[in-house]
Amino acid sequence: MKTRHLLRATAIAAITLTAMLSAACGGTGTSGSGSAGAVTVYSADGLGSWYKSTFDAFTKDTGIPVNLVEAGSGEVVSRVEKEQSNPQADLLVTLPPFIQKADKTGLLVPSGVDSTGIAAGQVGPEGRYVPIVNNALSFIANPSVKPAPAGWDDLLDPRFKGKLQYSTPGQAGDGTAVLVLLQHLRGRDGALDYLTKLQANNVGPSSSTGKLQPKVSNGELLVANGDVQMNLGSIKDDKSTFTIFIPAHDGKRTTVSLPYVAGVTKGAPHADNAKKLLSYLLTDGVQKTVATGALGIPVRDSLAGNGAPQPNTPASVLDGVDVWVPDWNAVLAGLDADLAAYQKATGN
Repeated sequence: MKTRHLLRATAIAAITLTAMLSAACGGTGTSGSGSAGAVTVYSADGLGSWYKSTFDAFTKDTGIPVNLVEAGSGEVVSRVEKEQSNPQADLLVTLPPFIQKADKTGLLVPSGVDSTGIAAGQVGPEGRYVPIVNNALSFIANPSVKPAPAGWDDLLDPRFKGKLQYSTPGQAGDGTAVLVLLQHLRGRDGALDYLTKLQANNVGPSSSTGKLQPKVSNGELLVANGDVQMNLGSIKDDKSTFTIFIPAHDGKRTTVSLPYVAGVTKGAPHADNAKKLLSYLLTDGVQKTVATGALGIPVRDSLAGNGAPQPNTPASVLDGVDVWVPDWNAVLAGLDADLAAYQKATGN
C-alpha cells in the first residue's frame, strides 16, 4: 500500500507543500493522461487499485479520460491551493479535517450530486464535499505479541517500549484521528495525559501511517496505528501478517470515522466532467464494489451491508465497535490549539 506523507504540525493553520507532488506520489495516472477534457483527480493515497478499475469503467462508459495524482491528505489540498492562479485539479479527494479546511478556504464549489442516503453530517454545505468511501481508525499488532493488546491502557505496558509507534497528529490524518478520538474518550486533558505516558513506549514521530505497516509485519514494531481500509489492503496486496484491532476504553471498543471525501475544485478546468465522475462514484453500481475493490465501506446506508460479516472485511473488523462521527468543523476550529498543547506535552 502507498504511504501517507502528510503535513507538518502547522499545516492546518497554513498549509505548506513539503515536497514536489510528483516526487511524493510518483505521478500515478490512468490511461488518457493529457487528453482534452480529461478529469484530473488529486487524491489522498490508498485507493489506487479501486480507482484504476473504476476510472477505466467510467472512461469506457462516457469517453471521458481520468488522470490520477496521489499524495498525502494535506499535500493534495496544498497543491490545489498553490495552483489557484492556474488550476490543474478538477476533483479533490482527501480525509477530514483536510476536506473541511479546503472548503473553508474557498477551494471547493457546489457539486450538484445526489447525496440521498448518505449521512447528512458527512455532506458539506451545498454539496461542496461528499464522502465516496467510508473508513475508520484502527490499530495493528504483530501476531507474536501474546497476550495481544486489547485496550488503550495495554499500550502503556513496558513490553512495548521502543516497539510502538503512531503517526503524528497534525502530520498524518490517522495520527490526527488518534488525538481526536482520545479527546472524545478521555477529554482534552485526559488525552494529553495518556499520550504523555505513551511517550515512554513511542519510537518517535512519524509523518507516514502506511510506513508503519511493514515494520509491524516484520516485527521491527509490535504495535502501530492505521486505518481499516489501508490495513486490510496491506494484508491482501502485500501479504502483511499483522492483526487489526480496535482498542477498548472502559470495556467498550470505539473508533472514529475517517472517510475519503471528494469535492469539485474552484476553477476546475473540466468542472462538468468532474461532476459527472463524482456522480458516477456515488452510483449504486460503483458503491457495491467498495467493500471488495477498495476494502472500504459504501457511503449509502442502503448498501452498508446486512447479515453476518465476512472475514477480512471492514464489517468484520468493526463488528461490535462503535464508530463515532465527529463534527469535523468543530474539530478544525480547535485543532491548532490542540496540536500546540500536544506538542508541548509530548515533545513531538
